Formats: sequence, structure tokens, C-alpha cells
Amino acid sequence: MKIIIKTYNKVAKLLSKLPQPILDVLLRGAIFFVFWKSVQTKISGATVFGQDFAFWNLTDSTFFLFELEYALPLIPYELAAYLGTFAEFFLSILIFLGLFTRLAAIGLLAITLTIQIFVYPGAWVLHLSWAAMLLTIIKYGANFVSLDYWLRK
Repeated sequence: MKIIIKTYNKVAKLLSKLPQPILDVLLRGAIFFVFWKSVQTKISGATVFGQDFAFWNLTDSTFFLFELEYALPLIPYELAAYLGTFAEFFLSILIFLGLFTRLAAIGLLAITLTIQIFVYPGAWVLHLSWAAMLLTIIKYGANFVSLDYWLRK
């Protein structure tokens, strides 16, 4: 048993030396890809390196999803489609760049909560993981590997 405890302590000590900026970038990258992959299914056009950047060019299937599957209350599905797609597009880019990071994370958390409450309430485990990542970003912000850091200097 002592060998297990000793090995555990050595591994824990080694892992505690992981540089925080690397963890921050990995966290921002993970949440970026969640929303970027989603927005890529909703737009088409202005393709660069296989990625669509025509955020204004929503696909027919996007309107179909917002009308019939997502069916958000209170606002017309066309408006919801544009607002949701624009938010996913721009907020994920801001997270990736580390620009207005906390504000972008708050926006993506609002999207996550909307999806959880109104669209897929049964997917709470997945949304909980997104929320945990976003809340960590909101709490700590971006480190020196971000535009936020360099703009503050």
C-alpha cells in the first residue's frame, strides 16, 4: 500500500507542475471546437482551409432546425437562427483568440443554458461539461496566451 501512495504522490507532484497557460489554452480550444463545429453545420460559403466563414449565409437546414427541432419560445425561428448562428460564430472566435474572453464565455454559457432548457433537456451531462469549462474561463479569464493579456499591457 505504501508503494501505491508513494507513486500517487509522485505523479500528483509532477502533474501539479503543468503550466497554467497550457491548461488555459487547452480549455479555450476545447470549448471553441464545440461551438465552431456546430456553427460549421449552419453556414456555407467563403471557405478557407475547409472552414466556412460566411456567417450571414445560413443553410436551409439551419432554418429547418430552428423552426421544427429547436422551436425556441418567444422569438420567430428566423431571428433565432440568425442570432444563434452569429453568436456561435463570433463568440467562439473570441474565445479562441482570447479576446473579451470572459464576455464571450458568458455568451456561450447563455447559449448552453438555452439549449439545455428549451432544446435538449435530456443532454444535461454534456451541457454540464460545457458549463464547467465556460465557468472556469469566466472565473480565471485568459492567461498571457491571449489578446486580452496583451491589450491590457
